[in-house]
Amino acid sequence: MRIKLDENLPAELADILGGFGHDTDTTPSEGLTGATDEVVWAAVQSARRFFITQDLDFSDIRKFEAGTHHGLLLLRLREPTRRGLIERMRELFHDEDASSWDRCFLVASDRKLRVRRPSVP
Repeated sequence: MRIKLDENLPAELADILGGFGHDTDTTPSEGLTGATDEVVWAAVQSARRFFITQDLDFSDIRKFEAGTHHGLLLLRLREPTRRGLIERMRELFHDEDASSWDRCFLVASDRKLRVRRPSVP
């Protein structure tokens, strides 16, 4: 899976996800730190990457409807500490089949993962 991590996530997640076999880069590594959401989203889609963020501006399931993009995972932890984010991401990518997330809209909380898949025509 090709993944892009938002600037609000620990940079070491790129290496961790790489260890799971994913081609992972970050918005800061591409000079997108501080860029508007629209610029970041356009870069993510242009690169055909699955986007992982904590930014609630990406939470509108109507605007980011499953099937209209390359995939979006919104992390919503009660206490999003660096350690907590890393642990939750390790759990998700170890326990779940991330390859099935293409074009999906996902929300991960401390204990749940909700997956909204593209509708079938």
